[in-house]
Amino acid sequence: MDRNTFTGLFLIMIILAGSFYFLKPNEAEIKKAKETERLDSLKKAGITPAQKDTTKTAVVNNPAVDSAALKGPFGTALSGTEANTVLENENLLITLSNRGGKITSVEVKGQKTFTGKPVILFDGNQNKFGLNLNAAGKVINTNDLYFTPTKTGNTVTMRANYGANAYVEYVYDLKALSNKVAFNINLVGLQQVIAGNSIGLNWQTTLLQQEKSIESEHRYSAPYYKYLDGDVNHLSVSKDEKEELTKGKIQWFSFKQHFFSASLIAKQAFEKGSLEVKIPTAPGQVKFYDANMQLPYAHSANQVYEMEFYFGTNKFSALKAQGYDLEQQVDMGYWPLKYINRFIVLPVFNFLNSFGWNYGLIILVLTILLKVALSPLTYKSYLSMAKMRVLKPEMDEIKAKVGEDNPTLVQQEYLKLYKKAGVNPLGGCLPMVLQLPLVMAFFFFFPNLFELRGESFLWMKDLSTYDEFIKFGVKIPFIGDHLSLMCVLMTVSTLIMTYFNNQVSGATGQMKYIGYIMPIIFLGVLNSYPAGLNYYYFLANLMTFGQQFLIRKMVDDEKIHALIQQNKARPADEKKKKSKFQQRLDDYMRQQQQQAKK
Repeated sequence: MDRNTFTGLFLIMIILAGSFYFLKPNEAEIKKAKETERLDSLKKAGITPAQKDTTKTAVVNNPAVDSAALKGPFGTALSGTEANTVLENENLLITLSNRGGKITSVEVKGQKTFTGKPVILFDGNQNKFGLNLNAAGKVINTNDLYFTPTKTGNTVTMRANYGANAYVEYVYDLKALSNKVAFNINLVGLQQVIAGNSIGLNWQTTLLQQEKSIESEHRYSAPYYKYLDGDVNHLSVSKDEKEELTKGKIQWFSFKQHFFSASLIAKQAFEKGSLEVKIPTAPGQVKFYDANMQLPYAHSANQVYEMEFYFGTNKFSALKAQGYDLEQQVDMGYWPLKYINRFIVLPVFNFLNSFGWNYGLIILVLTILLKVALSPLTYKSYLSMAKMRVLKPEMDEIKAKVGEDNPTLVQQEYLKLYKKAGVNPLGGCLPMVLQLPLVMAFFFFFPNLFELRGESFLWMKDLSTYDEFIKFGVKIPFIGDHLSLMCVLMTVSTLIMTYFNNQVSGATGQMKYIGYIMPIIFLGVLNSYPAGLNYYYFLANLMTFGQQFLIRKMVDDEKIHALIQQNKARPADEKKKKSKFQQRLDDYMRQQQQQAKK
């Protein structure tokens, strides 16, 4: 190669290298070209970009999609532009995304969080919803597909095309003044595509904190479900749990938190399924829920599943109005407490609520009515304790005479004294035991009463949660990070009541001090419970003081003592038929005597 040829080739290489460097497209031009190519491919497939009825849009492309995938099952729906469509009425503001065709956010209108923000049940990527379809030997989750939205009035149709005249379609319909969203799933032209006799429905979501106490929300939040012919059940409220639902067809399941629920009702019922709950560690998150349900598939040309979403409050009357026993999500306590609350306490509360009074006044009147209803039992309890107090000097004499080193003989002599005096030592306890279910019923009633949410009374800004009299800034063992004034008042009143009860009953020894320990324990337990509950217990203590004051004016210890002495003086043959208690005393004494002889 001569010198001129070499020089010419060298100059040509320099020109080519310079052209490649200076004439190459920049990143913006490359992205624009790729987007143009993608839109051209969608137009050739007969799909137009989603119409905008949104609050926000974002281009989200699946990097795993290539030209080969676009020709597979739902190929043209694997990539698209994410857009949000809004459904709204007087009660709900619902945001739907064409990515997955799902509900991504629900705002319960008219309700505020403890910080004053709108109540958002779930939002964005924390909510996943879709069908698992075994199509052409490949499992496809519709949560990853891009649907084409069409909005008509307050109805939105989301469609993901499989091919010509074959598609998956979701139809959402929100009626005026409703907390229910009608939801239909239509599988059209897929009878030869989808394998198997069932399809899976998956819903995952993380519920967000709404109340001041996230510990309280944990305590009352769990996934609920109902078998078609069974009762309402739920998973654990205190730990992670997964449960297989295989005992029958499932009518509905619900992602319930303290005062709000997101439920899905299947009118044809799910064949079987599973529910899972996890307690997240991230701040502001209450529970993570995961539901996997199976729907029967008949391979028809147009398979339709009719369902309904419920998004709203856990107010008992509101849930009951929806049907399907949804109101049983409201925890009214164990048997028989839930029957007491549902058929006695709740109707009385609703009657008082109809007057439009402040809830502090309603709780006051409710407590008065309860105390009046229980006053006969209270009177019998006080009278029995008064009899025991009158007998105490004679019991002390027996104990001194027999000696403390022979407790069996002491008890035998006590029983003889009870029998002669006609006194039942359990008479003061039995009326209190009978009152106990009503007292315990309120322990479940007030913390789950939606009507108290956000309602103030005196210094208590929200009767559905604790009032912060003192904020410690750090968590103190047994107490927590605050001190509730109403809980303190309740504890002090309980201690005072215990003192007076000991004076009435004449309790001594360990029994005298056990009564003082329990109120201190309740201080630690109830300090984080609703102010409305502690307010009720405080009122109940004050009214018990009043009742005992009136009864003490009515009961004369000297008359009681005289009556006891008359009973003791009566000959045995003058006594009428023995009571069941006296018969048990006789039987017990005979047994003790027989054992002593052995």
